[in-house]
Amino acid sequence: MNVVTVNASKKYDVFIGTDLIDNLGDKIVPFMSGKKVMVVSDDNVFPLYGERAVSSLKNAGYNVTTFVFPSGEENKNIKTYSEIVEAMCEAGLTRKDLVIGIGGGVVTDIAGFAAATFQRGIGLIMVPTSLLAAVDASVGGKNGIDLANGKNQVGTFYQPSAVFCDIETMWTLPEEEYVNGCAEIIKYAMIVKDGLFELVRDKEVKDQYEEIITRCIAIKRDFVEADEFDTGKRMMLNFGHTIGHAVEACSNYSIPHGRAVAIGMAAITKAAVVNGYCTEDTRMQLDELLEQYNLLEDLKFPAEELMDKVKVDKKNSAGMLRIVIPKDIGVCTIKEIYKEECLKWIVLGGAR
Repeated sequence: MNVVTVNASKKYDVFIGTDLIDNLGDKIVPFMSGKKVMVVSDDNVFPLYGERAVSSLKNAGYNVTTFVFPSGEENKNIKTYSEIVEAMCEAGLTRKDLVIGIGGGVVTDIAGFAAATFQRGIGLIMVPTSLLAAVDASVGGKNGIDLANGKNQVGTFYQPSAVFCDIETMWTLPEEEYVNGCAEIIKYAMIVKDGLFELVRDKEVKDQYEEIITRCIAIKRDFVEADEFDTGKRMMLNFGHTIGHAVEACSNYSIPHGRAVAIGMAAITKAAVVNGYCTEDTRMQLDELLEQYNLLEDLKFPAEELMDKVKVDKKNSAGMLRIVIPKDIGVCTIKEIYKEECLKWIVLGGAR
């Protein structure tokens, strides 16, 4: 088992290995003084792993309640959040107790937000079961819910007490969930020059889960420790996300997050070549890697429609927008532009 320690406002460990879900009851002992646990999951994940986790928790002597909601980004909303915190109240949870989010990015986002806001903060354990959640959503303290007009418009920064990444859950991922996670891994490979790009190019991610997940979490750890509240350096992690979030919204979330980010990375890199920030060779290397993982797609929405979604992006500030631009493989820069200028980047990225 590998362990990555995150020294944020709350210090915690991320455990990457096997047999973590079946031993969850014993694993959480150091992180709570109470006896009540609420497991939050969705109806895709809970039948696979929730019952195993609940069994382990009950065998360890905990009083366990569950909240299972319909899967999908469209359910990461105020209604579901309200139902979760009401259930926490009805279960009698206190600040000595724990919320455990078991699932993908939607689950970890909303479970984290519920934990952060219930009684102004209750203990939180993340158990990511998708590759995307393992390398991104479950680590770093960002959580939240979507509004009708934008993704993650309501949320907090709230670090978990621990993260348990059981790589056995990765072995049965549907292909689309697998490639979703690979998109975020490729993002890391584009922003940090440490050999990750070559690692995922030369050998399939699925053949080296523990190594790749550990590497990605360590990269994210470094950005979180340098800029926990996302005001500067941590924004580098948004490579591909400005256009990617717009793609998600324009598709009514039928295009999942990872694939949308891949579309955003390809588009912003194409525009960066035209604007002289990087070479055609850099673009070709990225496109080839995206194609290797079945992630290479063009922008298929009108530029103006995408721009309408960008305008409500939470990264906007006083009419300005920070975008992440590639300069080379493993080297990116953050550029502040006027929101209106973003339309030009979207058009140069291939939008019709």
